[in-house]
Amino acid sequence: MKKILSLFALLFILGISTSIAQKPTLNHIAHYIYDLQKSTAFYTQVIGLDTIPEPFHDGKHTWLSIGDKTHLHLIQGAKTPENHDKNSHICFTVPSVEQFIKRLKDAGVPFEDWAGTTGAVTHRVDGVLQIYFKDPDGYWIEVNDARQ
Repeated sequence: MKKILSLFALLFILGISTSIAQKPTLNHIAHYIYDLQKSTAFYTQVIGLDTIPEPFHDGKHTWLSIGDKTHLHLIQGAKTPENHDKNSHICFTVPSVEQFIKRLKDAGVPFEDWAGTTGAVTHRVDGVLQIYFKDPDGYWIEVNDARQ
């Protein structure tokens, strides 16, 4: 009987430590937007993201893959596009910032460095290149060439 109780106690403790050790992971980021078609086109054609199935099928949602099991949800309903602070941004890493700049220029999307100089690139102290630009709803996006 003592062995059974000891076994249950051990399993209980292991179960608690396992559940405590589980850390949350990012599932999605949601942007409340003005024009779903325009924003969907921007994120698929300019940024290059892929759409994924969304469960609502109501014409007010687009879901995009931004990583393994991580999504960007575009939700239509904002009255107007808004200005957002650059400190609140999402960041994508690309193999070549220079190639991505060409993509932005071809699409007519202006970009800037962190200081706000149009057409400039930030050179971080660790060698990473960064650019910043806005989506159609004023949400800031950083693109860099950081290596993990």
